[in-house]
Amino acid sequence: MSTLCDFPITKKWPARHPERLQLYSLPTPNGVKVSIALEETGLPYEAHLVSFESNDQFSPEFLSLNPNNKIPAILDPNGPGGKPLALSESGAILVYVAGKTGKLLPTDDAGKYEALQWLMWQMGGVGPMFGQVGFFTLFAGKDYEDKRPRDRYVTESRRLLGVLNERLRGRRWIMGDAYTIADIAVFPWVRNLLVRYKVGDLVFIEDFPEVTRALDAFVARPAVRRGLEIPRRL
Repeated sequence: MSTLCDFPITKKWPARHPERLQLYSLPTPNGVKVSIALEETGLPYEAHLVSFESNDQFSPEFLSLNPNNKIPAILDPNGPGGKPLALSESGAILVYVAGKTGKLLPTDDAGKYEALQWLMWQMGGVGPMFGQVGFFTLFAGKDYEDKRPRDRYVTESRRLLGVLNERLRGRRWIMGDAYTIADIAVFPWVRNLLVRYKVGDLVFIEDFPEVTRALDAFVARPAVRRGLEIPRRL
């Protein structure tokens, strides 16, 4: 039977606790989705920092786990059938953690698939669109004289915020009273839009009071506060 030592990634990031799930990540919106889920469920894990400054994501060891060179990724020594499982893509990892622990997803089929619908909504819309707003306001794109690309992504981000605002109206969380992986997927990106990209004024965030109300409740959770700092930057 294979063990963690059989995976090349453990040569670059040795496991101090090989019996625990191994997380390879960076505290970005996609990265903290998984650390927050792990903190919320209490599943034992060990976090390893994948430094973009050192191009760790392009190292042969990391590519052996995720050839798409994106964080986060996990290596669970206690996967299905008791065999190690390597997994990438934040949405897939959230579904796996929820399934493994029996937490953060509704137990009825209808509720489960509805929550997964909102998870896919984040992955297909919120992440890409908010990320482009960041590129055109904070990173290299900010120097473009033509602001039409930026404005196109701002407009779409406002539309998505409107969708989320309506969904949250009369609900505590995206799925109602139940806090799920849908919330864990969405709100790190909303937080990033406001805290990292600092575009609250640009998207007129005051137009979306349900979003800011739920965001405040999200970041007040102790597990979220811990997960936002994991893995710690060196």
